[in-house]
Amino acid sequence: MSEREMADGYAEVADQDVRSLRTRLCRLRTGDGEPVAELEAVSFRLRFGAVAVAAEGIGGVETQPEFRRQGHMSRLLRRALDGMAQRVDVAFVSEAIEGLYEKFGFVGALAEGSLVVPVRAVESATGADLKTDVPGIGDGSAADLPAMIRLYNTAHAQRPWTLERQADWNRLVPPATWKPGSRSLVLRAGDRPAGYAVLEGRVFGDPVGSVTVDELAAEDATAARLLLVALARLCWQRRLAEFTVREPADSLVGRVARGMGCVYRQSFPSSGGMMAAVLNRPALVTRLEPELRRRAAGQGRDRLHDTAFGALRRGDLVPDNRALVRLLLGHWSAEDADAHGMPVPARHRDLYTAWFPGGGTPVLPTLYAHRLDRY
Repeated sequence: MSEREMADGYAEVADQDVRSLRTRLCRLRTGDGEPVAELEAVSFRLRFGAVAVAAEGIGGVETQPEFRRQGHMSRLLRRALDGMAQRVDVAFVSEAIEGLYEKFGFVGALAEGSLVVPVRAVESATGADLKTDVPGIGDGSAADLPAMIRLYNTAHAQRPWTLERQADWNRLVPPATWKPGSRSLVLRAGDRPAGYAVLEGRVFGDPVGSVTVDELAAEDATAARLLLVALARLCWQRRLAEFTVREPADSLVGRVARGMGCVYRQSFPSSGGMMAAVLNRPALVTRLEPELRRRAAGQGRDRLHDTAFGALRRGDLVPDNRALVRLLLGHWSAEDADAHGMPVPARHRDLYTAWFPGGGTPVLPTLYAHRLDRY
């Protein structure tokens, strides 16, 4: 079958609702209408620090068995990315195959991290009696979602690679017989939620051998501490020595856990997993100008700043789009770019360092993508 025939069989079905996210279905079919390959282009708003921009992500990629290893998926991805570039300026892929998406301009730009908290550390730091219930803690329900969304958006309002959750967001999977599901714990202060923890779903029949929290947010340190005590109590009931919380070390929850005593484990995948690609550099950089101004607040606005910004937008400064997305998201700092053979002109060095400090600095939080935002 020719590439021309396959191109004629390409179609998009817009405005589908998949797992509470607006989704465009991109499909490739034969001339007879037989399904060949398909993928989902998921719409969301993603933060580059204090600025959120419209983005789309690729997911649900599948080729029918009889059409595999014939180049159809590459053709489908190119067509889908061409369409995405007409709507948004940056694209993501949630669970990329190692060594595949690089040829389409994607690059790994995410650090994987988690807090490992010993039960004894929580008990010692708080003096809590793990034999008794934690006041205010109960199971969450769908009615708690609006408050959970507000807590999440507030907690991560300036964190790169964080989705801006809309009012209809719902990525929780309720437990059901024979199916995996997530469980949420909610801390209530009077009649309102003050924090929550979403526990990782377990497959029916799995041994109760670990406690992993996919997400934990709280309005203040006291609420975060009570939620950590509730998780320690759950581990005590299951005779477990520690639990894992998938939150960044510099978040409120991370700071409270660090005060109690914990281990933070972080890895930097070179390929696969969450990846990103710049589709329209000039438009993306223009939209992110307020965030770049915020990062470089101490530099002031002068002719040199405007000259450097224009060079960044045109591609004269940081010409490689893959390096640019890593720098914008905080995966790389200016020093990282230097280490990878991308030196900066001396006249732009101070501004460049302010724009791209890398994660873990007072300007830019540690890079982290929440599991529940992986469409």
